[in-house]
Amino acid sequence: MRLIRSARLKVVGGLPCAIHAGTITKNNSVERFTLVANPETRYDQLISRLREREYRLTPQRMALVRLIAASDGHPSASQLYDRVKTEYPTMSQATVYKTLSMLKDLDEVLEIDLRDDSHYDGNKPFPHPHLVCMGCQKIIDGEVGLAQGLVEKMEKASGYHIVRHQLNLYGYCPQCKKDR
Repeated sequence: MRLIRSARLKVVGGLPCAIHAGTITKNNSVERFTLVANPETRYDQLISRLREREYRLTPQRMALVRLIAASDGHPSASQLYDRVKTEYPTMSQATVYKTLSMLKDLDEVLEIDLRDDSHYDGNKPFPHPHLVCMGCQKIIDGEVGLAQGLVEKMEKASGYHIVRHQLNLYGYCPQCKKDR
């Protein structure tokens, strides 16, 4: 998957309403991703993609998808599980992992591989940099895009065909830096 164009923010009524992530190529096909800041709209998009593939939509899975769509952070699978199990105490962690796997396969969730645990971004499911605080463990999106040319240069220099990339920058957030 390659990001060809940089992200653009669309403002409607003074509020950011959609982020157009640009054109993504995958297996010689071109897809367009439009990410919507409204959690209900994002929820509808995710449910629609699962229905297209005829995945089972249990109440537990739908609650999990709603949580992913409404998240403005980067929750881990265990954090998602802890939140959903309050409403569905009999739900298993396997349901969380299976749902995340399905959404990853549909390119609707980005997995952020960290040392001890993976976290998930359901609102920007395309490669982009992340800042990870080594103090409080908070993860935020880096607002600076990476030039596609960098990936192409790496392919040319290494001979690899790069299908996925990830950049995590580790440091201390302003609050943790101040507390140090």
